[in-house]
Amino acid sequence: MNIGVDIMGGDYAPSVIVEGVVDSLENLSSDDTLVLLGDGEAIAGKLASMNISSPKLKIVPTTEVIEMGDHPAKAYSHKQDSSIAVGFRMLKHRELDGFCSAGNTGAMLVGASYTVNVIPGVFRPALATLLPCVDGRNSIMLDVGLNTDSKPDVLLQYGILGSIYARCVLGIPNPTVGLLNIGREETKGTAAVKAAYELMKEHPGLSFAGNIEGHSLFHEYRADVVVCDGFIGNIVLKQAEATYMLSRKINVTHPFFERLNFENIGGTPIVGINANVVIGHGISKRKAIRNMILQTRAVVKANLAQKILEAI
Repeated sequence: MNIGVDIMGGDYAPSVIVEGVVDSLENLSSDDTLVLLGDGEAIAGKLASMNISSPKLKIVPTTEVIEMGDHPAKAYSHKQDSSIAVGFRMLKHRELDGFCSAGNTGAMLVGASYTVNVIPGVFRPALATLLPCVDGRNSIMLDVGLNTDSKPDVLLQYGILGSIYARCVLGIPNPTVGLLNIGREETKGTAAVKAAYELMKEHPGLSFAGNIEGHSLFHEYRADVVVCDGFIGNIVLKQAEATYMLSRKINVTHPFFERLNFENIGGTPIVGINANVVIGHGISKRKAIRNMILQTRAVVKANLAQKILEAI
């Protein structure tokens, strides 16, 4: 398995990204290779300073960097020897099985949409994240920021995409799907959400659990897949991150709060494209980078992109 890692992406690149790469090595198998894309001299120098030499590492030098403040589409188009652009070309030509980056999210989405392309039949790809629950299990929530305004048929398809992810990656045989809303009644919500409810209720391929409210998130069994548009999902995601930070600030310790820590999750996969791609948080440090890489490995191992292609 070849996993590409954008060494130049993120606020602490490249040094901390390489540290996260090194931390992930002990969790890789003998047939796994991490392909490190970025400034070859900087990568080699950092590995040498850490006294690391491993057959699991391969350096692919690039000469350009898409900065966090760059315009995504323009930068991706003009900086063709950037770590992100090269990574997506390698994905397209199947030189990589998966690719991950904590760099410019917009540029990653441009690469996903226009280089490896959206799976035919998928209306809109989505960002999916794990939603930890107090009973120890994980749900999956999508979309968490890719599409801020989604039509009913897109929300329905998120339920389908999320169900495939839950089966393939989380190992849930018959995942239930809940629609995030302001009330459990069918008549609640925006026009799009009410229409999506009817579509989900009638769809034979979904195990639809109905509407769920915000106060049901993170609790005991509610739904394995939580569907919402990217506007709402991103608010929920950042509120969860804020809850973790607040627990640290007031010295409240509990294993559940650690599961809200984005560093323990690593990143969010893009579902609905013809490749396995995971996007990390721009402020990721070595622990988050390690987990981003391991999550990418899990997505590749589950063959998620191919299974979504077959299902759609």
